[in-house]
Amino acid sequence: MTRVEHGPLSAAELASYQRDGYLVLRGVFSPAEISALDAEADRLLKRRDLIDSANMRCRWQNHFATDECLFECFDPVIDISQPCALVAGDERILEPLSAIYGDRAHLFKDKLIFKPPGARGYGLHQDYIGWKNFPRSFVTVLVAIDAADADNGATEVFPGCHHAGYLSPEDGDYHEVPPEKVDLSQGVKLELEPGDIAIFGCFTPHRSQPNRSDRWRRQLYLSYSADADGGNRRERHYQEFHHWLRKKYAEYGKTEVYFR
Repeated sequence: MTRVEHGPLSAAELASYQRDGYLVLRGVFSPAEISALDAEADRLLKRRDLIDSANMRCRWQNHFATDECLFECFDPVIDISQPCALVAGDERILEPLSAIYGDRAHLFKDKLIFKPPGARGYGLHQDYIGWKNFPRSFVTVLVAIDAADADNGATEVFPGCHHAGYLSPEDGDYHEVPPEKVDLSQGVKLELEPGDIAIFGCFTPHRSQPNRSDRWRRQLYLSYSADADGGNRRERHYQEFHHWLRKKYAEYGKTEVYFR
């Protein structure tokens, strides 16, 4: 379900989210606001003091055709970008989340995904991960800086599948969802224009195809949890996340990692 105007969620929109596990809201941020985010993303991409394979803030993807390693993401981002931090705390995001939760929303995780031309994309997965303190109220908001479509690897969600809960072992590791657990014919690509947002929950299976275009697909991925589900846990999450990352890197012999 999509709409053009923004403001408090209607009963129909809330019901749509609860039924499908996702919701698209059009034109939430103005062209001027998106222009500022565009310029900020360009500025961050020049932070060569940060973009390093040993920096746990950085994420990488292989080129789908050449296997070239491409820088793809800052995770987290709001501590190095005031414009991104302002968007993460904007009432136009928090208000719909409060309606979904029936409760106050707290930022839990924040990423700026660049998805440059050639980036491979992600397999079918859910955002929930079976850590002891991971919130089951985890909800992600995508803020489109660039247009997202099938050519540049728009996120694809699978409506209604969230009702089945977590489809992988709750062992603390990342797992892709076996394709037979989802009706792949029902996938919906989140085709967004700059300024649109999409909201989906942590049990909503999703994936993305490679960026086969010559265009970037930059999006803020802002994830939240409900106040009743542990309060403000962002700082604790990143401590736990970095501990997990260090162990995973060490399994591949990479021990000289850091966070900057």
